[in-house]
Amino acid sequence: FSFPDEDDQVLLSDCASSLAVQAYLKMCGLPVHLCCRANAEYMSPSGKVPFIHVGNQVVSELGPIVQFTKAKLYIQWCDNATAAEITRPRYSSPYSWPLNYILAYQKQWEVRRKMNAIGWAGKSLEQVYEDVSQCCQALSQRLGTQPYFFNKQPTELDALVFGHLFTILTTRLTNDELGERVKSFTNLLSFCRRIEQNYFEEQDRDSQSGASSRHSKGPSLM
Repeated sequence: FSFPDEDDQVLLSDCASSLAVQAYLKMCGLPVHLCCRANAEYMSPSGKVPFIHVGNQVVSELGPIVQFTKAKLYIQWCDNATAAEITRPRYSSPYSWPLNYILAYQKQWEVRRKMNAIGWAGKSLEQVYEDVSQCCQALSQRLGTQPYFFNKQPTELDALVFGHLFTILTTRLTNDELGERVKSFTNLLSFCRRIEQNYFEEQDRDSQSGASSRHSKGPSLM
């Protein structure tokens, strides 16, 4: 299981997917060993992180929540302020000059081309925020008052939603609008806190040495 070696500086979309996989493996009671690599993106068979190494098999990605993924990519790479102040510096940080400069702008060009192909290039930030609100509304209605989406037991869907929502709530951006949209749905916020407490806090309390900090998910809602 691998993700970029930047702890609290990983990119929003990569961090969400990595955290979703980590949460799901913990829900299944499986041991998780995290290997942080600056070149994780290039080690993955699909070019995307996270990927899981099981025996001789390498499996990449976890099915995305489409609207969240699109929105996060847009904000990271298509909003000029966010791209300049946060995304490009984070993305390029594992590399030395001039590779850091080249790879960051190459990634931005790739994402913007993708956004253009799916009709998102002409959207405003407000329209993207509204898309996120609509996605949260649908998830909030589906969750209702249940602890998890399928009542008492967490599933892959819970891990996936948690990974995306938690990352939105804890990642620094140029403004807090995206996180505030999620926070307005109190049952989703409680849902994230529940998974954090049930599947991460206990392991983190049991792992207090310097080396074990690499196994923590990072920021906290608690």
